[in-house]
Amino acid sequence: MRRTPILLALAALAAPLTMPAAQPARILIITGQSDYPYHDWRSTTPFLEKLLVDTGRFEVRVIEEPRGITRDALAQFDAVLLNYNGPRWGAQAEAALEEFVRSGKGMVSLHGVTYGPLMGTTLRPGGGWNLVPAWTAYSEMLGVTWAPEAIGHAVRHAFTVKLTGDDPITRGMDSSFTVNDELYHRLTQRPGNHVNATAFDDAARGGTGKDEPIAWTVSYGQGRTFHTTLGHDTNALYEPSVMALLARATEWAATGQVTLPPHFDANDKLKDAVRVLVVTGGHPYDPSFYNVFATAPGIRWTHAFSQREAFGSDMRDRFDVVALYDMYNEIGAAEQKNLRDFVEAGKGVVALHHAIVDYTNWPWWWEEVIGGKYFETPLGDHPASHYKEGLPMVVRPAKGMENHPIVRGLGELVTVDECYKGMWHSPAIKVLMETENESNDVPVVYLGPHPNVVYIQLGHSPYTHNHPGYQKLVQNAIQWSAGRLK
Repeated sequence: MRRTPILLALAALAAPLTMPAAQPARILIITGQSDYPYHDWRSTTPFLEKLLVDTGRFEVRVIEEPRGITRDALAQFDAVLLNYNGPRWGAQAEAALEEFVRSGKGMVSLHGVTYGPLMGTTLRPGGGWNLVPAWTAYSEMLGVTWAPEAIGHAVRHAFTVKLTGDDPITRGMDSSFTVNDELYHRLTQRPGNHVNATAFDDAARGGTGKDEPIAWTVSYGQGRTFHTTLGHDTNALYEPSVMALLARATEWAATGQVTLPPHFDANDKLKDAVRVLVVTGGHPYDPSFYNVFATAPGIRWTHAFSQREAFGSDMRDRFDVVALYDMYNEIGAAEQKNLRDFVEAGKGVVALHHAIVDYTNWPWWWEEVIGGKYFETPLGDHPASHYKEGLPMVVRPAKGMENHPIVRGLGELVTVDECYKGMWHSPAIKVLMETENESNDVPVVYLGPHPNVVYIQLGHSPYTHNHPGYQKLVQNAIQWSAGRLK
C-alpha cells in the first residue's frame, strides 16, 4: 500500500476488423521452421492467427510439424496459410496438400515461403544458396520460380505498394500504401498469374529500377492460391493495408468470395464495445496491470493518470464503466460531482485492489457505493487495517454464487497477491468470492450496495495481472457492470 507517483507510456492497440455475418471459414496455419532469425515464425505466426481470429470470419488452427499432415486431416479445413520455409514434408504430406488445393480448397502464403527447401534452395550460414531437390507442385501452387542466382531484395526500407483494384481481394482498398519491408525482386511469374499488387524497386536502394510483383493469385486445379512477398516480421505485418490484404486474401482463398471490409483502421473499435475509463494515480504499480485490458475482448479503454484528469468533466456520455486502480483519500468538489452524476446515471464502477482506499473523505462513496473501506489509520473505535504482500491465496466462489455471471466458469483462483485484513464491509454488499486465508478478510470479490458496482481485492502483482483467471474476472466484472453480461 506504499504511495509513489508514477507515469507510464501506453502502446496503441490494434482493433479487429468489422465482423461479417457468415459461417466462419476453417483455416490451418502451417508453420514451425524457417531460416531463423531472419524470419521468426514464433512471432509472426501468433500475429497472423490473432489477425484472422479477430475478424470474426475464421476458425483457426496451427500446426508446427507439417510432416504429419494427411489427406483426412486437411479435409476439415477450407484453406491453409503457409508461414514455413523449412525442410521438405515427405511424400504423404506433400501429396495431401496438392490434392487439398487441387480439389477446390485454398492456400495463402507469404514472404519467406517464396524460397527455401520446398522451392529447391537452402540458405548457407555464411551467405549464398545450396540447391536441394525442389517440390515441383509447390512452385506451381505459388505460381512463381526464383533462380538461386536471382534470389534477393533491396536493402529493407519503406516503399509504396500499388494495388490493382481489379480483383475481389483488392477491390475497394486504397490504391496504394507504404510499408517497411524487404522488396523481393527478379522472381519469374508463371503464365496465368493475376498480379494484385506491385512496388517500384528503387535502383538507388539496390533494386532493379522497375516495378516488381508484390502479390498475386493463381489457380491450381480447382483451387485458389494467393501469395505475397510482404511480411518479413510483425513490424511489416502491422501495416493496416497489409493486414486487410492478408485477411481478405484468406477469405477469398477459403470461400471464393470477399465479405471483409476493404479498410483495416487500427483506431476503429467495435461499435458496441464497452467504453471503459481506467483511472490510476497515488500508488505505484507494475505496468503488467495494462495486460488486464489489452487482452479484453469487446472493451475500448482510455487511461487517466489522475482523478482530476478522470473526473474533471462530465463523463456520462463518454464512458460506460469506470475501472478504479487509483488511491487518493480526498476528491475535489468538481470531481466528486461528476463521479456521483456518473454513478447515479446507472453507469458501472469496477474498483480494483488498493482503490478500496479511495475517497475516504467522502462517506457516500465508501458507505453507499463501494461498500468497503481500508483504514490506513485508526478511526474512532475501528483499528487500522493492515496488509501483507506476496502471500499465496485461494479465492473461491461464495456458496450459492457459482453461477453469477461475473464468476461463472472461473472456479477457484490460485494466486499470489497482497492480503488485506481488518477492513469495514457494509452489510449491504453481496459477496461473490471469498478466501480462508487468515491474513485476509473473508470477502474478496463483492457487489457494492449501489447497482452496477463491483469490488475486486486482487490485483497487486504481475503474477495476478497476468493470471488468465484474474483477467477474465475483471473483464467479466466490466461487462456485467455495463449491463452486457447476464
